[in-house]
Amino acid sequence: MAPRALVLVPTALERARLTGLGELVEAAGPDLALELVGFGPVAAAARTAALVARLAPERVLLVGIAGSFDTEALELGSATGFEDVAIDDLGAGRGDGYLDPAALGLPQWQAGDAAPIYERLPLEPVPPGMPAAPMLLTVPTASGDAGHAAERAARHPGAAAEDMEGFAVALACYLTGTPLTILRGISNRVGERDKSSWRIADALTAVDRLAVSLLHP
Repeated sequence: MAPRALVLVPTALERARLTGLGELVEAAGPDLALELVGFGPVAAAARTAALVARLAPERVLLVGIAGSFDTEALELGSATGFEDVAIDDLGAGRGDGYLDPAALGLPQWQAGDAAPIYERLPLEPVPPGMPAAPMLLTVPTASGDAGHAAERAARHPGAAAEDMEGFAVALACYLTGTPLTILRGISNRVGERDKSSWRIADALTAVDRLAVSLLHP
């Protein structure tokens, strides 16, 4: 029997701390499935495509941690869903000379008369009353400092958080017509590499609760 929902988690560290979600999936039996999707966009795209093809879920939920571009708007230790997901650093050049797929005239995917997919995809909306941010920005390499973060934020107005898997999972789901919701716990400020200021445990606790409430309202 195909699961009602396939829950994807990037890393074993994240999955180990999502205790409430793990208990919910175990109690639900074949109705819910929880799987690792891998670190970064390449592994996440390949793994999502393989899992969706094998399991044929009704929907997919991606859960994990992310960095916040503005910690006043999206606080450390909080969790949120997203309206859209985009990808950065896919194109040519760098800095002011960077050209994204649309500027190059090279869609990542286009089939027949369907609209081309360049660098942004819509997500399934979270239910009313749940926190939702405008955009999640997926990157192949996390921002290294505040300047790097500011450069990315300028290229993608509305980006609220940065992750490394969201767009890859979204494209794999889009190609199979599978609805996708992304929930991320906010562990750090984008560009902050000193992990002494990160709040991974709080972020995972928050996203754990949000995921459980979404799957078991």
